[in-house]
Parts: sequence; C-alpha cells; structure tokens
Amino acid sequence: MKDQLISKFTAIFGEQETKNIRTYFAPGRVNLIGEHTDYNGGHVFPCALTLGTYAVVRKRDDKKIRFYSMNFEEMGMIESFLNDFVYRESASWTNYLKGVIWTFEKRGYKIPTGFDVLIYGDIPNGAGLSSSASLEVVTGLMLKDLFGFQDLSMLEIALIGQYSENNFNGMNCGIMDQFASALGKKDHAIFLDTNTLIYEYVPIKLKNAKIVITNSKVKHSLVDTKYNERRRECEAAVKELQSVTEIESLGELTEEQYQQFESAISDTVLKKRANHAVYENQRTLRAVQALKNKDITLFGQLMNASHESLKYNYEVSCEEIDLLVELAQSIDGVLGSRITGGGFGGCTVSIVKEEAIYKFKQLIGEQYEKRTGHIAEFYVVDIGDGAHAI
Repeated sequence: MKDQLISKFTAIFGEQETKNIRTYFAPGRVNLIGEHTDYNGGHVFPCALTLGTYAVVRKRDDKKIRFYSMNFEEMGMIESFLNDFVYRESASWTNYLKGVIWTFEKRGYKIPTGFDVLIYGDIPNGAGLSSSASLEVVTGLMLKDLFGFQDLSMLEIALIGQYSENNFNGMNCGIMDQFASALGKKDHAIFLDTNTLIYEYVPIKLKNAKIVITNSKVKHSLVDTKYNERRRECEAAVKELQSVTEIESLGELTEEQYQQFESAISDTVLKKRANHAVYENQRTLRAVQALKNKDITLFGQLMNASHESLKYNYEVSCEEIDLLVELAQSIDGVLGSRITGGGFGGCTVSIVKEEAIYKFKQLIGEQYEKRTGHIAEFYVVDIGDGAHAI
C-alpha cells in the first residue's frame, strides 16, 4: 500500500526530493456500545479498525498547501495558503485538514511552511465509521512529525481534532471518534470515561464469534443538524435537572438518581433524550463488565437494548437501519446488533457466531435489497492500532 501511495503522490506532485516523502495512517472506529454518551459525560467503548485514512506528505519551501484526494479525484488538486483559515463549503474535504492546521496555530504550534499532501481513505464514505475523525487525526500526527512538535501527545492530537471539528467545521461531536483513532490498540476496545478521559484497554475475546459491521449504504442528510440538535436537547435537560441536583452532565447520574429527579424535566422529548443518555451510560458499564466476565450473551443483550433506546428515546435511527437490526436479531447465532455512529443511516454493528456469518450475510443481503433496493455491504472486523507513521 505504501509504495502505491508514494507512486501516486509523485505522479501528482512530482518526483523531486522523494527521500523527504512521509506516510501516515489513522484508523476509523466502530463503537461497540455507548452511543451519544460521549458529549454527555458518559462512558464509551469503541475500537479502532484496520480501515482508515492514509496521508502522504512532503514539505514545501513556500507557504502554499496543495491537497489531493484519491477518493475525490474528480476535484483534482486543490491549492490553498497557510494564512487561509476560513471555512468554505467549496473547499469540501480540505476543510478538515484546514481546521486542524487552524487549531495548531491557535494553540501556539506555528506551521512555518506549506506542504503537498495526498489523502486516501478506505473507510466507506458516509458509513458512520468516523472517516472525518481519522482524517483529522492523521493530519495532526502528520503536522506533529513534519514540523517537530514532539511534546504533543496522541491525546492532545485527539483533542485538537475534536476542537477543529466543533469550532471550524461546526459539528458538535464528542471526543470518542478522535480518541479511538489516535489511541486505538490492536485486539482491544477502549473503555473511556469521557468526563475525565481516564481509559482502559479491554481485550476483545469473543470465543467463536466475530464483530460484523453492516453498511446500510444510506446516509440521510439529517445527521449533522440532528446531531447538534440532540446535543442541545441534552444540555437543556441538564439545565432543568440542575434545579434539583448538582450535576454538570447526564453521565453523572445512576438510573436510580435519574428516576428520582426526572420529574424536574418538563418537556417529554427532553425527558426521552435524558433517559437514553443516562441508561446508555449504565448499559456501557454493565457491558464492559460482562465482557470481562466472558459473558458475551449479556453483552449482546445490552447491545440490543441500546438499539431500542436509540430508536425510541433518542430517535436517531431510520427505517433501513431498523430493518438491518431486525433481520440480524432474527438469526440464530447473532448475539446482539445495534446502530453505531451518529445515526440516520450508516452502519450497524453485530456480534455473530462464526458458524452463522455466512447465513447472516446471505439472509440480510437478500432481504435488505428486496425490501429497500439498497445493497448492504458487510465487513468482518479486525481491530487495529491507533494512528502511526508507516
């Protein structure tokens, strides 16, 4: 892969100074459980994938930046300058890199020269597997290495990615996606307290079972606006709860505490949102403990319960995803299945016994195409490491 990418880079940008070309990779992620809890101060349980974003880069002597994406070749080479830190819709995918550069500058990490960069991602576009976070993290790692910012930790690179997405690109995401991309570990998921950023690597040992991601191949345009709306609704619920209890986030509440105080939330919709955030956080705590206890059956049941809540309380699912989950849960050998990611399309994540994987793909593939007209894609997942130089 590295040789192919460098060959493409030199074809686009020229063959001069080939010894100074550097290559980096940052993975996408799948979240096993703990959805929409990261910006609510709760726990999440993602793992890094072996799919992700590659960056091939070479420093320039001037202030020019030249971008090229193998995923958007029809856009050709896009040129910009180091002083051009303005979000523009016309800048398309380059806004993610510009946002990271902008954040570096804001934090006192001055980028002295421009660079040529080629990007290639093998995460399916719009699948909800965090292609944007992996692009931000690979950019952060690239800038750290290229310009000698060795004091920057991978945690700080994750935080820079989140800040840039929140404040440059206007997506109010939590820390989970960038954290998983920056700090992932092969064959482990990350049990992360998003309130304190204390984390633990938990080995994923699924005896005779695999993680299977199913891509619905649909992405409704609601995702960005509704994501930000859900965050505002949760913040509004916290404000009402603060009249009866001292909390800063919904993740601080146990189920019992929430039941005690929920009458302080006057609006029915806000109550549903808060219910999901609190109960999903507790489900995540129980699910990680179940995995440590080798109780994969309970882990799967909690995944199923997570989907029910995301569908009815948080209302971030859609017909196509609900169909995929319903079909998966009807198959003997599927331990659990749920939507993963921001919602309104994208992917489901399922725990499937190895002997049931063929049937899983066959039955869901046939029924899903028959009932929606879309052709689902399946990925039997390997869990990989976080961002690194290649």
